[in-house]
Amino acid sequence: MGVGMIFLPRHDRDAQARGRAIVEEILQQYGVPLLGWRSVPHDFSALGAKALETLPEIQQVLVGRPEQFADDAFEQRLYLICKELEHRVTAAALDGFHIASFSHRTIVYKGLLVALQLTQFYPDLKDPDFQAALAVFHQRYSTNTSSTWMLAQPFHTLAHNGEINTLMGNRNWMRAREADLQSPLWNEHIRKLVPIINPHGSDSMSLDNVLELLTHSGRDILHAMMCLIPEAYEQIFDMPDELKACYEYLSCVSEPWDGPAAVAFTDGVIVGANLDRNGLRPARYKVTEDGTVVMGSEVGILELDDSRVVERDVWGLGK
Repeated sequence: MGVGMIFLPRHDRDAQARGRAIVEEILQQYGVPLLGWRSVPHDFSALGAKALETLPEIQQVLVGRPEQFADDAFEQRLYLICKELEHRVTAAALDGFHIASFSHRTIVYKGLLVALQLTQFYPDLKDPDFQAALAVFHQRYSTNTSSTWMLAQPFHTLAHNGEINTLMGNRNWMRAREADLQSPLWNEHIRKLVPIINPHGSDSMSLDNVLELLTHSGRDILHAMMCLIPEAYEQIFDMPDELKACYEYLSCVSEPWDGPAAVAFTDGVIVGANLDRNGLRPARYKVTEDGTVVMGSEVGILELDDSRVVERDVWGLGK
């Protein structure tokens, strides 16, 4: 089963109905059965004044997996549906529509919230029936964008602490490559994937857009992150020749997304983290005796019994 976390205009019932109708029409178009809609439980008392004023209507659309789709193929189909939805919603001038996530592996719960408000606002996260093998969490105020529900993190594949200083160049080069897109995985659907980058998104959302495209087009997410935020391989003289050659090849796929950045990312199967090549954001990790790995920008984000910690260190530059 797949779950889409959808934000809709809260005070416009007609727009909500139109948004749901577009979702249902596109699901039918791409052969994905609709199982139903769910109003996501939430507690208004957890919100501040601005968050409450701009609160969207939060719905989950539940969909079945057609028998012909294996796991990766189903994720690709849901990604394609997301891109089609973006086109249709833009054409319909449906403001306030946002897809926080649409996957059969991950669900994004986000908002204009601080850490302690998250589980209070979303009771789902306190429900013992909700279990996860991995989690990506983000809490940081915006430094170069306005704070909105849509731009809250995490995004579909990542959470990002930092800034992309090469953003305009990265966006322009990605736009220039759109005309040359081709892949046997997408065939006649390839043009549905453009624009790759949401023109109204933040630097973090833009990076997420590209990472999502690469992972749904057949690349391992670790390989994709090596492509987007590489090590300073030109300056690492003892780097193995095979690894340096790999980075040189990947530089033909995308220019580095450079700037102070600590990124946590996942495709729902693998969870990982990456630090920019200059190490301009803090990142530390601990590993416990049962194999649990906790990584974050600050020590103590999760209480751990130190007697159970078997490894701890700072994250390496570009690692």
